[in-house]
Amino acid sequence: MTTALEPLPPIFTAHLFPKVEAKLIELLRSLTPEDWEKQTLAPKWKVKDVVAHLLDTELRRLAIARRGRETVDSKTLSYAEIVELVNRFNGEGVQQYGRLNESDLISRTELASRELARCLQSLDPFATAMIPVSWAGDETSPNWFDTAREFTERWHHQQQIRLAVNKPGIMTRELYYPVLDCFMRALPHAYRDVPAISGALAQFDISGDCGGSWYLLRDGEAWVLTASPVGKKISETKIPQEIAWRIFTKGISRDIAGPQVQFAGDAEIGLHILKMVSIVG
Repeated sequence: MTTALEPLPPIFTAHLFPKVEAKLIELLRSLTPEDWEKQTLAPKWKVKDVVAHLLDTELRRLAIARRGRETVDSKTLSYAEIVELVNRFNGEGVQQYGRLNESDLISRTELASRELARCLQSLDPFATAMIPVSWAGDETSPNWFDTAREFTERWHHQQQIRLAVNKPGIMTRELYYPVLDCFMRALPHAYRDVPAISGALAQFDISGDCGGSWYLLRDGEAWVLTASPVGKKISETKIPQEIAWRIFTKGISRDIAGPQVQFAGDAEIGLHILKMVSIVG
């Protein structure tokens, strides 16, 4: 390609943490004893387990910030080893904080949420993050991307709880679009082994008020995201916003998601996105 490509802009989410966390605390305070034991989309976790996980990840993230480094250098690990390590940490955290009573769990989550928000807001968004976004294939990431990844964690786990207890979701454009935008940054890595001729363009649309369009261009031997459609479009895929986050967080099977997804053009290219995962684990 000889045309200069326009990169996607950064995703700034640090200012949104107090808002999404306030909604979480309000939600948790409204739960009944029965609600805490309801099953979520995460097969191994009930509502209380998800809340324990959220507290654990906040406290671990704050500990990393205080040390100024990760406990384990993830850059030396394979992706499979990262997944194994994260799953182990998550399991240990859920077991530890799941022993707390619900009142203590809420109060500790509220305090940790406030401290984490302050921590993330203090970072230079363009400096190198201590934790690269591995599901996007990054060996290094800027802080804005790692912070956006953290925001997707806070958002999608809260959404899991809301679904489990039949409470209104938090699918507003202000809070949900940045989640989708962050998830879609995994596209080049997810498509790395999918062949196409140079100049081929795949378009991905998330329908609904919170959605948008993302453009994946084959540029030589690699796929790249571009802010505007350039090249020859070979596929267009449209995913309802209601299931998009579930696809990318393993919260819905491909058999159920597939019939709800519309596509035109090259099916192999257009539907490969159903295999994309924008979380670790």
